[in-house]
Amino acid sequence: MSKLLSTIISGKHVKVSHIQESTLKPKLLEMGLVVGKEVCILFKAPFGDPIAIDVQGYVLSLRLDEAKLIEVEEI
Repeated sequence: MSKLLSTIISGKHVKVSHIQESTLKPKLLEMGLVVGKEVCILFKAPFGDPIAIDVQGYVLSLRLDEAKLIEVEEI
């Protein structure tokens, strides 16, 4: 079952299942967020925005509105 990346709690490993169409989609793909990629939620800021994720060894910071475009499945 797919969930939005913005709803996943810290410490969870997930796999990207879909990226919704938007003007940000090409940027997200360039940053390595492609379907099938495993990412780990490292931490969220105190009010939940932004979040930090690990994508193959590098830390990527995303705003919640960006994370809401990414659908993931728990591993």
